[in-house]
Amino acid sequence: MRIVLVEDSVLLREGLVRLFDEAGYVTAGAFGDADDIVARVLGTQPDVVILDVRLPPDFRDEGIRAALQLRKEVPGIGILVLSQYVEGVYARELLAGGEGGIGYLLKDRVTSLDEFTDAVRRVHDGGTVLDPLVVRQLLAARPDPIAALTPRERDVLELMAEGRSNGTIAERLFIGVGAVEKNVSAIFQKLGLEESGTDHRRVLAVLAFLQHG
Repeated sequence: MRIVLVEDSVLLREGLVRLFDEAGYVTAGAFGDADDIVARVLGTQPDVVILDVRLPPDFRDEGIRAALQLRKEVPGIGILVLSQYVEGVYARELLAGGEGGIGYLLKDRVTSLDEFTDAVRRVHDGGTVLDPLVVRQLLAARPDPIAALTPRERDVLELMAEGRSNGTIAERLFIGVGAVEKNVSAIFQKLGLEESGTDHRRVLAVLAFLQHG
């Protein structure tokens, strides 16, 4: 897997490069600012691009704008955004297309190296990886339809939106896989969403609903 990292913090950037090397990933480029970033990224032909939301020189939305442009120019590329804060507007922009291969994580909550490398792998494989706090903010932005869900269904939906499998959801909530499947069916029925055959598509359907519903 080829990775390009765009992060202005030298310590974090160098630490992640070492982490990728240990995980067997190839760091095709590591940049500290947004100058010509789209052109530089495209020149390295990565599988996954990891970007901070705010980058020099202006520290506004350079990273997210670059991510959106990259998704347009290279639809299959994986994008993992790192942010210091929960910024729902940026998350919604990134997810608006309803496509996979997208991640949005908070820097301070990336405490497990194994979980982080797993998140990169899931984005590379076309999955959706969202920080739980981002998920909750997206859900809160759509209170009316979500209000129809039971507390258990809401818990299941939050974990689905994080990209978790039914088995993982069952483990997290200490219930059986069969109970998870029943909750998933109830969620789709209440939200008026057609259930698809794979967990990946179900997650994307939920995210599309949150964006456009």
